[in-house]
Amino acid sequence: MKLITRYTDYAIRALCFIAKSDKEVVSVPDLVASLKIPRPFLRKILQVLNTQGILSSCKGQGGGFSLARKPEKIFLMDLMNIFQGPFKLNECFFKMKCCPNTKTCLLRKRISRIEQYVIAQLQSITIASLLGSG
Repeated sequence: MKLITRYTDYAIRALCFIAKSDKEVVSVPDLVASLKIPRPFLRKILQVLNTQGILSSCKGQGGGFSLARKPEKIFLMDLMNIFQGPFKLNECFFKMKCCPNTKTCLLRKRISRIEQYVIAQLQSITIASLLGSG
């Protein structure tokens, strides 16, 4: 099980790079060269972040991307939800159907507590905090 997928990881890297850049608009070639992420893969991630209102795009010569939100308002959990869906440590399935013991399972209760703790920790991480400024 991966906690953070490649899409989320690359999104975090791109957002951190844009946040710490002294340029108002960061071009895709600058991001590709600095982050060593394949251009088509990165473009797809940036387009999703733009659609979700996390980035703003500027077209034309000198175009690129800028943050649409302040770094302290971009949360890791939001990025995970965008690229990975809702966070779940364990899905209880039994023969492709939901397990009939989910309400009484002692292990599930403990895993749920762990899951809630992990979610709380992930919700506290922002782009600003990753950059050491929040």
